[in-house]
Amino acid sequence: MPSLNITFTDEEHAQLQEAAKRAGKALKPFAHDVVVDATSDYRRAVLEAAHRAAVWSAELNQRLK
Repeated sequence: MPSLNITFTDEEHAQLQEAAKRAGKALKPFAHDVVVDATSDYRRAVLEAAHRAAVWSAELNQRLK
């Protein structure tokens, strides 16, 4: 299974550990979930933008006919 080695500053690492602790998770699963959630949010935003552009384009095309 692929893995990823990420470098953090001491302050960033401490913040990440504290966030994981507040979430009741170990650091590694917490970091995994944060990254997966962020990529899912990004993908959703891109798909929504593409849909808005397609709707807008379709309306313009109808007016140009």
